[in-house]
Amino acid sequence: MKEIRIDCAHQSEEDLLLAKEQAQLLFRLNHTMPMTEEYDELLYRLFPDMGTGSRINTPLTVVRAHNVKIEKNVIIMNGCLMMSAGGITIDDEAQIAANVQLISNNHDLENRMVITCKPVHICRRAWIGAGATILPGVTIGENSVVGAGSVVTRDVESNTIVAGNPARVIKKI
Repeated sequence: MKEIRIDCAHQSEEDLLLAKEQAQLLFRLNHTMPMTEEYDELLYRLFPDMGTGSRINTPLTVVRAHNVKIEKNVIIMNGCLMMSAGGITIDDEAQIAANVQLISNNHDLENRMVITCKPVHICRRAWIGAGATILPGVTIGENSVVGAGSVVTRDVESNTIVAGNPARVIKKI
């Protein structure tokens, strides 16, 4: 998987305007009554690639929301953090518990204004437990479970339960 590098000190005017627009949409979403037409409209403006039947609860923190693809019937609970410069894909029927962090970017050790990016992929029917952190470049396989509070540093095979820091295999399903 190829790493993308973004120099945050030298962003285009277009990138800065998009960041401003998304930050303002996010603020409005986080301060709008849930389960209203206004809430749904803001949600779909922030995530235009969101599939039907998906639900996202606020508060939510997302940077570069245009790099997030959410499929059908996904549930994302309160307090989710999405650092999505590297791209985040969440497939059908995935469940993301409260306070999960999906991190697709990091800072370069030598030039901290450069972010290094690798996509995060949460596959179909995966369940990410409360407070778990998924790091750049990680794929969580189909029907897998990540235990609460885990830090996932490498790919998780399908039909597998992982937990811990760093996450390790607990058992196959």
